[in-house]
Amino acid sequence: MKELYDAAMGVKNQAEADVLFKALVAEAIRLSPQLWQREAERIQRLNLGYWAGYYGNETRERVERLFKCEHPVFGKIAEKGPPTPEQAFKAGVEAGKRMKEKGLI
Repeated sequence: MKELYDAAMGVKNQAEADVLFKALVAEAIRLSPQLWQREAERIQRLNLGYWAGYYGNETRERVERLFKCEHPVFGKIAEKGPPTPEQAFKAGVEAGKRMKEKGLI
């Protein structure tokens, strides 16, 4: 999946995005046949939004627009702007606390 997500970060137009998104959804269903189409699409949009957060603001905006997704923690960069370092740190601390409460770490 990493290769597909990395490829998505370089997509420049809607036609390419649509083809790649179908491939991502098909791969998710292949790996987990119990997934319904709509659930696979939801998961892939979450993953793409998250993955784009590791790239620059321009890439993140383009990926969110083309794949109709948003960062699961920070929302759409076009609406909320990029997070400040302080906001990102605080979000990470809060996520860590939630994971610890759930016994995940």
